[in-house]
Amino acid sequence: MAAPIIAVDPIHPQPRHVEKAVQELEDGGLIAYPTDTYYGIGCDLLNKKAIDRLFALKDRDRRKPLSFLCPDLADVAKYAHVSNFAYRTMRQLTPGPFTFVLEATRIVPEMMQTKQKQVGIRVPQAPLMLAIAKRLGRPVVTTSATNKDGEALIDAKDIKDKLGNRIDLILDGGVQRSEPSTVVSLLGDRIEVVRQGKGIIVGADEAEA
Repeated sequence: MAAPIIAVDPIHPQPRHVEKAVQELEDGGLIAYPTDTYYGIGCDLLNKKAIDRLFALKDRDRRKPLSFLCPDLADVAKYAHVSNFAYRTMRQLTPGPFTFVLEATRIVPEMMQTKQKQVGIRVPQAPLMLAIAKRLGRPVVTTSATNKDGEALIDAKDIKDKLGNRIDLILDGGVQRSEPSTVVSLLGDRIEVVRQGKGIIVGADEAEA
């Protein structure tokens, strides 16, 4: 059975739609949604079966963990070791189109960490997803919505057509241009751009003085 589509306001999300999405996540479901960088597909960070489904959906190498999004910086500190330098940097760049590479805390499932015990965390400029993550009370694992050839799906109807039988809910926020986030490592109190995407950082590759 194909996933239902719900039309949402991504900037001023309707509380009932937020509740519906949270219920799906709590039940171990996969949901699709618009963000500030792409249409994403996600699940509850602490539901390993749901994460397994997400890896299978993407046909992704398990040695390449997915990133996850948090509702705010205070929440990030539960799942990653955040130095004063990292906090100041993220405070300037969030919410926004960045994925930050940090050292994971013990609460993060091993399947979401690299061999080096690192994680990728986002606080997106996406009120809908911030509301969902906040209401859920846990981060949402997130990955781009793509077809079998890896091409971005920029419309909810396309997501239903290509992936609807393998996910549980689609939040339709209109056509969404797909631009990957900028991946920024903050390890060792140094800003290093790992992948340049939508977000621009001035003064990258500089350590703290």
